[in-house]
Amino acid sequence: MPHTYAHSNRITLRPLAASPAVGFPLPHAGPATNANVSLGSWLELWMDDQIEPCRAETTVNGYRNIIRNHLRPALGRVRLADLTPELINGYYQWLSEEKGLAPNTIRKHHVLIHTALKAAFQQGVIPVNPAQRATPPRPTSTDVLYYTPARLSRLLREVEGQPLELPVKLACHLGLRRSEVLGLRWRDVDLQTGLLSVRWVRTTVGYRVVEKPPKTADSCRTLSIGALDGLLELLQELRAQRQLDDLPCGPDDYLVLTPDGVPWHPNVMSADLADFVAEHRLPPITFHGLRHTFASMANSARVPMYQISRAMGHASPNITQRIYTHLFDQTHGEVLAAVANTIVNAGFTSITSA
Repeated sequence: MPHTYAHSNRITLRPLAASPAVGFPLPHAGPATNANVSLGSWLELWMDDQIEPCRAETTVNGYRNIIRNHLRPALGRVRLADLTPELINGYYQWLSEEKGLAPNTIRKHHVLIHTALKAAFQQGVIPVNPAQRATPPRPTSTDVLYYTPARLSRLLREVEGQPLELPVKLACHLGLRRSEVLGLRWRDVDLQTGLLSVRWVRTTVGYRVVEKPPKTADSCRTLSIGALDGLLELLQELRAQRQLDDLPCGPDDYLVLTPDGVPWHPNVMSADLADFVAEHRLPPITFHGLRHTFASMANSARVPMYQISRAMGHASPNITQRIYTHLFDQTHGEVLAAVANTIVNAGFTSITSA
């Protein structure tokens, strides 16, 4: 009897599906990925395909550090299919209890995980994003030291004529970030009209200095320094002196230089400020603290929140209010006191008129 094969054992060959006929180049299809891939492998693929090409170098470096130092050792070998909200919450607890990371830092890990897994969900690699139901720690407000008007006046007296005079005055008079102070070039300042434009920043990736446009369009702004006679005069004198000393002062040269005539490294300038205030027995302050001082003094002067926000390069007054709530809360007390005085005075008037 001849041997017969069951129908189920037959293999049917089907032609490959043809590419759709479209009028534009099809995007490059990456390697097929499924939920059996490890989180570490997915993060590497996600960083290479979606983050490296379109994010700032500082952001890429920050993500790489989180992945290398924490995520890969803790969860790198876990399959995407096995990731659960409980497992991710356990990772957050481990970061807090074992690694001693602050809540705000752990939230940065959450943003990274959530964004990476959202991409996996959108590409059909996983059916749901487990980070969507994870619970990161609540954000905490960070107390940044700032100066009272009296302490700021003393700092300005002590720093006059010193190499730090210009960066300190730019930070406290204009509310500039450290990276914005260091990114200013002479072409950004019009000494005739008294206008200063923030167009470029110098910051660090690790210890390496990078130069780039500001992070957001709102950070690009033009500020009037015409009314700040001391600052405008300082810039005019500085340019004239650099021309005499044959130091860089062309349109593409930086405003803030070391005594040797080279651009200041951001970390070195911060360290120099810390040393300076310590030597002069002033309370500790950073360039970020000087920016806070600007916000505090502007608020105390009853400058409208919208104007403070625009001057500081924020996208909206809500952002300014949220960041500086601890500084602005004193205003609420003054408002309540004013209302209380009005009530008392009204009551006194009614009694006397009766």
